[in-house]
Amino acid sequence: MPWLIARMIKYSVFLFSVFIGFFHSAKSQSLDSTLFNREFYSLDEALENPENVFRLNLSNQNLQISDTVWSKFTNLQYLSLKNDHLKQIPTGIGYLKNLRVLDLSGNDFKVLPSTFINLTNLQELFLNDDKYLQFEKNIPILSVLPNLKSLHIENDGLKSLPKSISNLSQLESLYLNDNQFKQLPIELMGLKSLQYVDFQNNKFRLLTQDEQNKNFGFKIRL
Repeated sequence: MPWLIARMIKYSVFLFSVFIGFFHSAKSQSLDSTLFNREFYSLDEALENPENVFRLNLSNQNLQISDTVWSKFTNLQYLSLKNDHLKQIPTGIGYLKNLRVLDLSGNDFKVLPSTFINLTNLQELFLNDDKYLQFEKNIPILSVLPNLKSLHIENDGLKSLPKSISNLSQLESLYLNDNQFKQLPIELMGLKSLQYVDFQNNKFRLLTQDEQNKNFGFKIRL
């Protein structure tokens, strides 16, 4: 039965090709996962294949970076410039259209650059230990970021919040740890999407858990 043998051979070739395709697909997915989770600590190394860089940690470095360099990181999702003592945040950060998390803690700037409004996918922003930060002047920029859900302004010497904070209507989590608040700011009531506020290491305590939940409508951590 030559026709049966030929059919079996054809079927075997088909199964082999399916297996090879599956193997290459699984291998590709594994490589993609490795690239996605890899964190780069050297700008020079990251610039060798910038399109493959998803996480870039340039903390505790003396940085002098051209604004045009940032445009090369088309897939960057996490960036840390923590403790770099930048007096100005690079305007080129606005090129990072896929950025999800940005840590600018421990710097010396006052106001974010206007190009910041281009970070439409930014979800979490760290502004901790920024002693010169003029928080109220940054609210107009932060308020236009549609996906900003989590904001950290810890240890910034804050004693009060501006009324304009209500413009950050997209915020769900706010971290105000290690500041100088003496009471819960009434301005928080204007944040309609707020679900969680962290007030650890401030100068006040609420009387009861019931007061926390009933009067404010969001979870408070003291």
